[in-house]
Amino acid sequence: MGLAGRLQYNPTWLRRVTDARDFGRVAVLFGGDSTEREISLLSGSAVLTALQRRGVDAHAFDPRDRSLTALVDERFDRVWIALHGPGGEDGTLQGALEYLGVPYTGSGVMGSAIGMDKLRTKRLAHAIGVATADYVVLHGPQDFDAAIERLGLPLIVKPATQGSSVGMTRVERESDLAMAYTTAAALESNVFAEPWITGKEYTVAVLQGQALPSIRIETPKTFYDYEAKYHRDDTRYFCPSGLSNQAEQHLANLALAAFDAVGASGWGRADFMADATGRPLLLEINTIPGMTSHSLVPMAARAVGIDFDELVWRVLETSLTRRTAAPAQAAAGSRAGATQGSAQP
Repeated sequence: MGLAGRLQYNPTWLRRVTDARDFGRVAVLFGGDSTEREISLLSGSAVLTALQRRGVDAHAFDPRDRSLTALVDERFDRVWIALHGPGGEDGTLQGALEYLGVPYTGSGVMGSAIGMDKLRTKRLAHAIGVATADYVVLHGPQDFDAAIERLGLPLIVKPATQGSSVGMTRVERESDLAMAYTTAAALESNVFAEPWITGKEYTVAVLQGQALPSIRIETPKTFYDYEAKYHRDDTRYFCPSGLSNQAEQHLANLALAAFDAVGASGWGRADFMADATGRPLLLEINTIPGMTSHSLVPMAARAVGIDFDELVWRVLETSLTRRTAAPAQAAAGSRAGATQGSAQP
């Protein structure tokens, strides 16, 4: 492992591990400097404790305070990524780890980057036949009338690449749209609006290529926002979700198809909202979901007999699908990538 290293990815390398020593020295990356730092600290602390309980040589690593090159200097063998939001979940960190040659959990660069982008996720989902809500991209006030005309009121305004519902606003009156746009645009330039959907909300966790039981979410809040996700005790979760066997399988298939479409892998979550006819509409893909006491993936895992420590272990197993390439292999891969890139229009 070293700065000249480059990772190779092969999903067939995934295997069950019974001896914690097989993982080597593990860094749990959490904290960071995104708007979701608070949740990342909670997730990472829980993950670190779980790994240590299982005998893994795991250590805390906050990239806000330490350079990623310390992963190489301190001879870490792999990374459990518990960073949420931009900088940790959007392919940036994954690209750095690829360059450093340090295997990591979950999705790769492309899957992370696309999965973090709700707009591109919607476009890819639409291309493979997974339904999503209608939308209008907002570049500024010049798009407000078109959004209201096409989507109606109420609607919701979202930043494209923020997680945990950060920056989202429900708009009930035309006069409120400007402030909602300003709130989202303060976080990033990619902003869009969707019609307000009042149906039931579901989430499907994915672990090592398998869909876990869906969860139905009910919140007394206007929508399932940051507070409802992490701080309120009156948000209700139903697992099993109450769907028929056929509907449950259909939702699982949609989640796996969307996950595959964006190039996600390892583990994650797909969120849906049912429209007035009961048809599931994909909201987003989450490639590094929360792992707190309120989090949904641990809840779904428990429904099939996977406790939190085992879940964390199985996520760590996904890092085995990446290995450091030998220098000659890395150089050949770089030349091949350059050739392929130059051939594209």
